[in-house]
Amino acid sequence: MEEPAPVKCIHTRSSATDPRKQRTVLQWRNVSMGGSTSVQHLPLPPSLRFGRRWILLVSFLISTIFGILSALSVSYMMFSLCRMLSGVGLMGMTLISITLALEWTDVSHRTFCGTISSLSWTAGYMLLALLAYLIRDWRWLLLAVTSPCLLAIATWWWVPESARWLLTKQDFVTAHRYLSTCAKMNGKQDFQLKISPEVLQKIVTVECRKYNFWDLVKTHQLRKNTLCLGIMWFGVAFSYYGISFNITSFSLNPFLTHFIFGAIEIPAKIGVFLLLDRIGRKLCQGGSLLTTGVFIALTSLIPTGMENTRSVMAILGKGFSEAAFTIAFLYTAELYPTVLRQTGLGFCSFMSRLGSSLAPLVILLEDVWVFLPHIIFSCMSLISGAAAFLLSETSQVQLPETIQDIEMDRNQAPFTDADRDLSSDSSNRPEDRSMPAESSPNTSHGPETMRHVL
Repeated sequence: MEEPAPVKCIHTRSSATDPRKQRTVLQWRNVSMGGSTSVQHLPLPPSLRFGRRWILLVSFLISTIFGILSALSVSYMMFSLCRMLSGVGLMGMTLISITLALEWTDVSHRTFCGTISSLSWTAGYMLLALLAYLIRDWRWLLLAVTSPCLLAIATWWWVPESARWLLTKQDFVTAHRYLSTCAKMNGKQDFQLKISPEVLQKIVTVECRKYNFWDLVKTHQLRKNTLCLGIMWFGVAFSYYGISFNITSFSLNPFLTHFIFGAIEIPAKIGVFLLLDRIGRKLCQGGSLLTTGVFIALTSLIPTGMENTRSVMAILGKGFSEAAFTIAFLYTAELYPTVLRQTGLGFCSFMSRLGSSLAPLVILLEDVWVFLPHIIFSCMSLISGAAAFLLSETSQVQLPETIQDIEMDRNQAPFTDADRDLSSDSSNRPEDRSMPAESSPNTSHGPETMRHVL
């Protein structure tokens, strides 16, 4: 009897133990990943213009609406389009929420915010395995995993706008209101007595210009950061999803493997939290990527008869790859200034989604040579780890506000004339605000103001 067409896997959930069904599953994963890659950076420019908070709400709504429509799809084209648009909302939610959280966190608590708080991702990863095991119909599964977006929309009303972003937009009254609320919650009752909106306007240096993706490569240090971070993010996602998608090559049940892959992230993130402030971001980021590459290589060297050992190596590699992913979000946010932070994260996320989209295709190369995918994943992880070591250290350093903060404060080196022209070319425009007389031309007073609050 002739085998049914693989496309029928879209109507019935399967454990995908058959190679042909596994290929179909990989193709469907590429639908969602491809959507995130092609247009995931679209929410970012609006967030620079309209703020983090409102675009976060739009991202929640997009993910909810198109997540529900995905479950109601009646054709492959409808499903593909809905998953693509759902990916837009998903990446907007992820990047904007991380940026917003870090911009409201002081130096001493930034590591905690960037690592331990990401355990919510791990909880969702583990819960997905349980839901997929209990709900075998893919339509109901999509509805189940989309439903938390409704809770997120309900909690949005208590989310404050970024005071740092408000200051860059010269909305000193609104920024002062949010800062006053934050100061009151932190027990600093004298903030309103010491700093009024008028005082805030005088002590905060603002660069009044519009920024775009081109600004990521205009100056020397930003150009170096963008290049290294692009390679690093590609390798992080490439290895992470390469291990995550290849679960059927191990001896365990796919649902159990997926759950264990999520559980291993808990000790990985706790370890990252304990090490980041002790040995620094750069060593943690580069070391976790290099270790991931080593474990992936070891997985390919273990004989096929030792499936349990191969599973252990893969699980350890997954743990270190998740550590690299966790550090990457925090590290990247610290390397870009407030005026370009969302733009930089958007570029890096694009590179990560490019890596995650290619990972399922590389897995298919095992038909050519069974060890070829492992070699490719391992080599890319090692290359991205080497790129991470070329970045600057950001541990225990205030978040940069302007391009000048990146080029001077972080490097202890003066601007070149070309860099100064490129990053400050708006200072001569009539609509730009002149800096206070007591301010240095390359100094931002945003961090000093935040210290009075956080």
